[in-house]
Amino acid sequence: MTAGQFAHQPGSSNTGAGPSLWQTCVDQLAQELPEQQFNTWIKPLSAQVADDLSHITIFVANRFKMDWIRAQYSSKISSLLEKLSGQPIQLELALAQREPVVRATSLTRLVENLPIEESLDMAEDRAAGVPKNRLNTALTFDTLIEGTANRMARAAAMHVAGMPGHLYNPLFIYGGVGLGKTHLMHAVGNKLLADRPSAKVLYIHAEQFVSDVVKAYQRKTFDEFKARYHSLDLLLIDDVQFFANKDRTQEEFFNAFEALLAKKSHIVMTSDTYPKGLTDIHERLVSRFDSGLTVAIEPPELEMRVAILINKARVEGIDMPEEVAFFVAKNVRSNVRELEGALRKILAYSRFNQKEISILLAREALRDLLSIQNRQISVENIQKTVADYYKIKVADMYSKKRPASIARPRQIAMYLAKELTQKSLPEIGELFGGRDHTTVLHAVRKIGGERQQMTELNQQLHVLEQTLKG
Repeated sequence: MTAGQFAHQPGSSNTGAGPSLWQTCVDQLAQELPEQQFNTWIKPLSAQVADDLSHITIFVANRFKMDWIRAQYSSKISSLLEKLSGQPIQLELALAQREPVVRATSLTRLVENLPIEESLDMAEDRAAGVPKNRLNTALTFDTLIEGTANRMARAAAMHVAGMPGHLYNPLFIYGGVGLGKTHLMHAVGNKLLADRPSAKVLYIHAEQFVSDVVKAYQRKTFDEFKARYHSLDLLLIDDVQFFANKDRTQEEFFNAFEALLAKKSHIVMTSDTYPKGLTDIHERLVSRFDSGLTVAIEPPELEMRVAILINKARVEGIDMPEEVAFFVAKNVRSNVRELEGALRKILAYSRFNQKEISILLAREALRDLLSIQNRQISVENIQKTVADYYKIKVADMYSKKRPASIARPRQIAMYLAKELTQKSLPEIGELFGGRDHTTVLHAVRKIGGERQQMTELNQQLHVLEQTLKG
């Protein structure tokens, strides 16, 4: 959607432009924000847009969430709306006009009567309709597309859900952003609760755990903190790399970790890197992370990306043509979140322009994304990035030198050139010093095969891919 496409024209009818403007804004935020943040703060919002698009009121469930939205997101939302509409917009936050689950006047009474493991923040969540276990019931094993990229992690997660407290404890899942780590954790929790409704399950982001530790200090409520975390049957904690440099948080998590393992409760964690790759985390905690099963989730392969797109479109009530799904999947390769973002853009573009979904429409809807990819990722850029990473000269990429310290990075650069650009094998070979296309094919197959077997290589490739994609 181009900037200003929603701008009001004098004398024209703007019916439907307001809702479309807000939905497009939400779709854009879904691409830019981490999934957990988007689902918690942005997705529940509703909005009312003036006919001339000059004023928009966003409705929030309660005052706690209103204050947080105002402090953390209002300026971003406002600037994005103005960019989309091409005109100044007055943004207002208001409480949703509906009967809350718990009246504000009774919130104090609710807190006073809470079980010891609940807190004021949990009461706020309950008032806003957030389940006590913080699980998203839509994220199950059934709604997770399986492929080579996540097969081992999915199998391990299903085993944990079926027999918690036994093998694979803790289960440590790592991989890049948007690959489905959070989905897997919610799936474990939802499966366990389906089998054992009385089980004590909690999904939490590492940032929230840090916040809970701080609040326990401020309020001198460590007994309540321990009662909450040490009594769980299943703890699902996302992005543990956020514990870096937070000594007291790491101490409290270590204590909770030991207490849960002692009572044969299960712990599932995610991170953007494997345990020994974590920085500024205490060694004894890293050794605990590494004591169970560590599994990686890879970027999805082409067929898996196609299946994800078709499935998610179907959830939205749209039958996406297979050729369109293949077009998008070939051009959006990094993770599921980017695929979802691309799909939202296509659906919004189709709805707003009242056109059928086709490759031509998809190309138009994603033109900014495709332009960025074509501009940023070139074979020359890949050669420079890989050379810098492995501390060799760029000239070594197309030289005839063959020591392993040079040949290995050269093969990795060829592999990335095939994965991240539209160049053919002969074209890539020519850019690597006039090498034959069979040499490139050998490098692509060799590195691709080893990536599936070698954790360290996979992590290096992931870092390079993220660097190249900006």
